[in-house]
Amino acid sequence: MARRVTIKDIAREAGVSVSTVDRALNGRAVVRDETMRKIAEAAHRIGYHARGLFDQRLDLNVPEVRLGFVLLKEKQEFYRNFRREIETAAAARRDVRATAVIRFAQSQSPDEIAQHMREVGDRVDALAAIAVNHRMLDQVVQNLQDAGVPTFSLLNDFAQGIRRNYIGLNNMKVGRQAAWTITHTCPAPGKVAIFVGGNRWHGHDLREVGFRAFMRENATAFTVLDTLVNLETRQLTYEATLDLLTRHPDLCGIYVAGGGMEGAIAALREVRPPEKVALVVNEVTVESRAGLLDGYVRMVVSTPLRELCTEVVQLMIQAQDERGEATIGQHFLDPRLILPEIA
Repeated sequence: MARRVTIKDIAREAGVSVSTVDRALNGRAVVRDETMRKIAEAAHRIGYHARGLFDQRLDLNVPEVRLGFVLLKEKQEFYRNFRREIETAAAARRDVRATAVIRFAQSQSPDEIAQHMREVGDRVDALAAIAVNHRMLDQVVQNLQDAGVPTFSLLNDFAQGIRRNYIGLNNMKVGRQAAWTITHTCPAPGKVAIFVGGNRWHGHDLREVGFRAFMRENATAFTVLDTLVNLETRQLTYEATLDLLTRHPDLCGIYVAGGGMEGAIAALREVRPPEKVALVVNEVTVESRAGLLDGYVRMVVSTPLRELCTEVVQLMIQAQDERGEATIGQHFLDPRLILPEIA
């Protein structure tokens, strides 16, 4: 019969005294977090029967922090993935007990987003949100900051000068990358269309600026049509794309700077052969990957969600020690540029 593991074995494995292990097990005195962690890891390695008690003690020794998130459109694949990565990033922390409180807005309405931010903000220590750029949200963010709840903008910047940090892509650069791809993969110059989600999406504005700037500087043989607003919906994008293809037979490229790409892919499938129009879209989903493989999508600009969520969780936790001291800034992540050959 195998010998039962004792606290002496744990002490030897962890490199601490037996009395220290006893204090950690019974809570008779405070044991430093680092020492507690070494003891808990040693108990797991050698199979101590009550190793779960060390984990409980460790949990009691670390502070608890509640992190709030307001995202969009829960049914969309991208935002379901976003939620999963947030929860994974929070659960991976060992220096705090992080709990993620996640709420989804179903529209782009500033009123709805503001309401979610207020309600979640009342329950958490820090808040991060995807939201439109609107003066109503400026006041919400200011109120949260005044209440000691630092607020972070995700993917689309809002409340500039008030929020703590922006975490996402360099949208100006993303627009230029989309323009480069279209102009370098079209067999001949022609007309190019661009869709944005709406006038309140600061990130879309920057993507459009970057796109048009590249075209003016490097692709004067191409004609960029007037920007179309699709409200990030599939149906509007589908109908507008069909209209574009009818009115402009020489249309050679489309850039969907926000959501609604599924509509553009569906329209191209109906009236154009593969690889006839260079389409650049955002985020890897079942439909965008299928479009890449079938030749209807030239490139996908993908947000590195795991990296983004790890970064924002770190910044939100760090903000707890920087109340009133942190500088306002931006944290840019490099996008993943997905091409047909690596889809």
